[in-house]
Amino acid sequence: MGEEVARRGSGSSSAGDGHVKLKKELGLLEGVAVILGIIIGSGIFISPKGVLVECGSVGMSLVVWSLCGLLSMIGALCYAELGTTIPKSGGDYAYILEAFGPLPAFLFLWDANLIFVPTTNAIMGLTFGNYVLQPFFPNCDINSYAVRLLAAAAICILTFINCYNVKVTTRLQNLFMVTKLLALVLVIVVGLVVLCMGNGQSFSNAFDGMSTDPGQIAVSFYSGIFSYAGWNYLNFMTEELKDPYRNLPRSIYLSLPLVTCIYVLANVAYLVVLSPYEMLASDAIAVTFANKTLGVMAWVMPLFVAFSAFGGLSVHIMTSSRLCFVGARNGHFPGALALISQKYITPTPSLVFLGLLSLVYLCTSDIFALINYASFIESSFILCSISGLLYLRWKEPARERPIRVNIVIPILFLMICGFLVFMPLYVKPIEVGMGILITFTGVPAYLVFVYWKNKPQWALRVIDNFNRFTQKLFLALKED
Repeated sequence: MGEEVARRGSGSSSAGDGHVKLKKELGLLEGVAVILGIIIGSGIFISPKGVLVECGSVGMSLVVWSLCGLLSMIGALCYAELGTTIPKSGGDYAYILEAFGPLPAFLFLWDANLIFVPTTNAIMGLTFGNYVLQPFFPNCDINSYAVRLLAAAAICILTFINCYNVKVTTRLQNLFMVTKLLALVLVIVVGLVVLCMGNGQSFSNAFDGMSTDPGQIAVSFYSGIFSYAGWNYLNFMTEELKDPYRNLPRSIYLSLPLVTCIYVLANVAYLVVLSPYEMLASDAIAVTFANKTLGVMAWVMPLFVAFSAFGGLSVHIMTSSRLCFVGARNGHFPGALALISQKYITPTPSLVFLGLLSLVYLCTSDIFALINYASFIESSFILCSISGLLYLRWKEPARERPIRVNIVIPILFLMICGFLVFMPLYVKPIEVGMGILITFTGVPAYLVFVYWKNKPQWALRVIDNFNRFTQKLFLALKED
């Protein structure tokens, strides 16, 4: 079986040595579709409630949404420099490795694969399940087991599609991008029509009841940032992007302003139609919005939102799997996760591994706890990546930087990320504490699996047997 894999692999390799190379299959349109596909997913249809809860007022919630968009744009400018200075797949992992070495990079990989990647998959899957089932339970609570089973089915199906052929996924993104934009355009247009009819009571005394606790304000950013999450995910696939020096920054510059405008207008539309109380009482805000405004056509909204969440989940599964693959390629992930599917050139073992972990996180249906849990860890490592940008500016000032942002921009972004990371420590101690605990469990894992080179023969045999089994199972070859 192993010989058959090697023979077939050599036929698809330009080097003729049984290895394969990642193909550059993503152009500017695909790059924009990836960013829009992952940003405009489930977040805008669930996070308005989380932002409003923590802010305490309508006016402050709109300020937070606007600032989250501005923060994402500032971050995107920094990541445009990082992505073109270090043009490697893996995103934050590659940047932290280049700046600070293997242990911090491994800890990022550890947290990415154990916390925020599978957690985000679970959130998107749960959102998909909620919106698919909501029309069938208009006047009662949806059974949480039904939502989780539907979420699990979506994760499994999309993991299989990504394993089968990455081209299918990228083509589906164009369709999903249209459906999710249609859903948001429908919300915005209806909201503006209602506003023009004189309904805007929610904006009277918009800042009454506003929270003044800095920690609580920082937590409110977590829900907003979750909705914008994905502005840096194209950096995970730099090696698969055609002409990355041009298409990476262009994809970012086209996507972020568009997303910010759409999100702010969508929140205005929600608040024009729904009172703050109605928003806080709803688990599917867009469905509640549609039921009050669209009458017999209200069914189209959960359909559009379900497609949106499904598309966001699909592209997140595709991009995040590259983290595991790139880490394994550098020896920072043990075993067969370094292998890559020889026929379709997708990191199949990584996809399956992350798919299984995503199913584990479906043991809870509390979406907002998962958001806070994942956002803290992800913000912490974004802080680390921006620190790496500044460190490399100091350490290697003569290094070629096709895109070089003003030094004020990364410093400002670093200060904002620091606020978001450290202020919620006393507001959400359980979520933050668990995140820190899981991070530190990566230290002994690194010492055993990566740093310890002279392992006993029996351990090497176990690892080698596992590699061979996985290679045969997935018809996989090491990347060239």
